[in-house]
Formats: sequence, structure tokens, C-alpha cells
Amino acid sequence: MQAIFNVTLPFFALVLCGYLAAQRRVLPEAAIPGLNAYVLFFALPCMLFRFGSGTPFGQLVHPVWLGLYLACAMLIVFVAIAQSRALGLNLKDASFGALVAAFPNSGFMGVPLLVALLGERAAAPVIVTILADMVITSSVCLAIAQLHGGSGQSLWQSVGRSLRGVLSNPLAWSIALGGLASATGFALPGPLAQVVKLLADSATPVALFTIGAVLWRANQAAHGLTPLKHVVPVVAIKLLLHPLLVLGAGLALRAAGVPLDDFALGVLVLAAALPSASNVSLLAERYGADNGRIAHIILGSTTLAFLSFSFAVALVTRGLLQGFNS
Repeated sequence: MQAIFNVTLPFFALVLCGYLAAQRRVLPEAAIPGLNAYVLFFALPCMLFRFGSGTPFGQLVHPVWLGLYLACAMLIVFVAIAQSRALGLNLKDASFGALVAAFPNSGFMGVPLLVALLGERAAAPVIVTILADMVITSSVCLAIAQLHGGSGQSLWQSVGRSLRGVLSNPLAWSIALGGLASATGFALPGPLAQVVKLLADSATPVALFTIGAVLWRANQAAHGLTPLKHVVPVVAIKLLLHPLLVLGAGLALRAAGVPLDDFALGVLVLAAALPSASNVSLLAERYGADNGRIAHIILGSTTLAFLSFSFAVALVTRGLLQGFNS
């Protein structure tokens, strides 16, 4: 366990540094969007391109990994929506609660953290989860959110509109280009490859620091306290139900004879065990949802994930050593 904390503690400490830097005004609030833009448009795309181009193309579109993770994500979405609606929340707020319950922080935190824990082999399954969440999970949740208030659009029209928004996401393009490079054997020229490497190497510390700053800003934008009954169940769904569902579904697939190795299943479980994606608060603000609730859920899941994720790593690595079915 000590070895796991030795890896996870610095990652979560960098998130705390970003939060405290913003809170103490060492990092001006006006600088936070610039940091976020650097990570989103430069550092992370280069990191994902490098991992994608170095991964066999078949793994980037692995149908078993994608199907398993996506099916569990959709079930989490509908469980979270039902839970929020049972508390009397409107469809838009319920949909964003579902998005923050099903969408882990795989890009900013998951790829570097899981690679640090398990090696570069872990990158491919995590990239599959990023594609699933960016293209399908977020599109479905945003489409359902847009049905609130009678927009006049059908569900499929809303999904189509949300999918078109994916085309503006640089992370999706970087994964696609990395996959294309992998499939064709293309390699960047030396100087350009070095530029990409330098930007990619900066992704981890800057992204983690930015998560903390974004969490502080989102928390500041939250007006008043959100009732715990609107926060705690979603945090529990994210940190507990989501990874357990992926593990249970994965074991069920294997029992049915579907080929799914221990390592890939372990990475998918750990990706699901990550805290909520910090950028969901930006989407909630843009779409006029209750951003205060979303901010508190993200902050709660990120804080608690230091322990819950570390214990999930311990359990999964033990399962990898012993075999999940033994």
C-alpha cells in the first residue's frame, strides 16, 4: 500500500497545490482559463498523440473494452438520472448529475496516473474510455439535458447536435491522429517529434495543477451550500458503483467466454474509479444547469478519491497478481 501511496500522493498533491494557489491568489483567477487552454489544446493532445501512435491500432478501437465500458457508463447515466429525479431535480440538473457520475477525469488525471502505476501498456484501455466518454456518454447526457424545458428537438436531434460538438474537441482529434499514425506506421520528423515530446512531458504536472485551480473557481461560482442528499449519492455512484459495475460486468463477460484479459479489465476498473471530470462544471455553467451542485460533486469525488482510488489500485493489483477468477 505504501508503494501505491508513493505514486498517487504526488498526483493528488499537485491538484491541492493548484487549489491553494488559486485560493491564495498566487495564481490570478484570470490566468486559470489560459492554463486550461494550454492543457486542452497543446499539452494533453500531444501526450495522447504519443500514446496513440505508439499503441497498436486494434487496441485503440478494441470492441470488447469499448462495449464493456460504454454499457456500464450508460447504466450509470440512467441510475444517476433516476436517483436525481427521485429527489425532485429537473431533467437538466439530473442529466448533468449523471454526466458527472459517469465521466471520470481520464484525460487530465487518468492517463498519466495509470501509466505511472501500471506502465505504458495501461494507456490503450484508458484512451478507449476517453473516446467512449467524449463521444457517447457526454453526447447522450447533453442531449437529455437539452430536452428540459421543451426545446422542440427530439432526443436524436439533440444527440446529433452534441456529437457535432465533439468535432471541436482537440483531445478527440489527437487520439484519431495518433491512431492513424499507428495504423500507417507514420513517424514525425525529428525536430517536430521533439516539440511534441516537450509539450507531452508538461501535460501531467500542468493538468493536475489546473484541475485544482478549476475546482477552486467552480467552488467559488457555487452560490450557497448544496444539500448533501444532492451530492453524496452521486459521489458514491462515481467512486463506488461505477468501478464495481465495470468489474462485475467484466467478470460476467469472461464467464460467458468473451476474451478479456486481467490487465485490461483492471485498467478499465481503475479508470471508472477515478474522480469526476473537472470540465463538467464548465459544461454545466454553459448550459445553465445547477453548477454549484456539480462543483460540490467534483470537489467531493476528487477529495475522497485519494483514498478510494488508492484502495482500488491495491485491490486491482492484487487481482492482477492472483487472477480475478482464482
